[in-house]
Amino acid sequence: MELTNKSHTEEFVLRGFTDRPWLELPLFIILLITYPMAMMGNTAIILVSRLDPRLHNPMYFFLTNLSFLDMCYTTSIVPQMLSNLGTSKKTISYMGCAVQLYFFHIMGGTECLLLALMSFDRYVAICKPLHYTLIMNQRVCILLVAAVWLSGMTYAVSEATVTLQLPLCGRNTLDHLVCEIPVLIKTACGEKGANELTLTVVCIFLLAVPLCLILASYACIGHAVFKIKSSEGRKKAFGTCSSHLIVVFLFYGPAISMYLQPLSSISRDQPKFMALFYGVVTPTLNPFIYTLRNKDVKGALGNLVKSIFTSK
Repeated sequence: MELTNKSHTEEFVLRGFTDRPWLELPLFIILLITYPMAMMGNTAIILVSRLDPRLHNPMYFFLTNLSFLDMCYTTSIVPQMLSNLGTSKKTISYMGCAVQLYFFHIMGGTECLLLALMSFDRYVAICKPLHYTLIMNQRVCILLVAAVWLSGMTYAVSEATVTLQLPLCGRNTLDHLVCEIPVLIKTACGEKGANELTLTVVCIFLLAVPLCLILASYACIGHAVFKIKSSEGRKKAFGTCSSHLIVVFLFYGPAISMYLQPLSSISRDQPKFMALFYGVVTPTLNPFIYTLRNKDVKGALGNLVKSIFTSK
């Protein structure tokens, strides 16, 4: 595209893996398989959590929100990835890029905080069992989830809007599969030190602080669990907490490696593989992690399948 005086271009070229065309078909097939799996798995979690009365408690209310969030998260980028990998057309309109940028970061920011909220719920359930129903009542749960979603939206709208204001000086090629804030900042021209600093500070509050709170919660939970005399009680506590911990490390690990390091030190292919991981792999695995390690969810899923076949 020719250089223009406009602050933004009409469309972006997403280079993806054009320099490694042999990677495109395998990745396209993997996405074509994992995307429906992610949608079906998370839909199943939402259905059983709402239909089975035994799962009408704060833990599954938060899990339902996580599943819905994961469905939106993966949908915000996978169709674009499939289009990029499966066709010769590697472009996305400026408006399409902006919409993707907002939705992708709303879901990502919200998930950071929601995972911390879920660890707080487990902390109260195990360390303050006698006060659990009083502390985590329905009204409090709804307010906490609303605050998490509002915070995620505030972060995404403010950070994405500031990033979209950066001058591109006619550059319209992004070395990525999707539109993501660090890649857009790296592509922009002119002075962008303030944008990099702001992104780092915001991500410390969205990634580092929640992760520290999660680890602190689980330190208290671990101490309380070892005080439980019943081996069955310890096993049940570890079962519900270990699922959440696995999801935490699957999500926070790649996100921290992408957002909490200087943009100049990010390698060329790192954003692509990280986006594939925390945008596709984690949402696909989450339902299976919670299902395979949770007897209540497995039982509810079994009852749902039985009721479907019985009605038929």
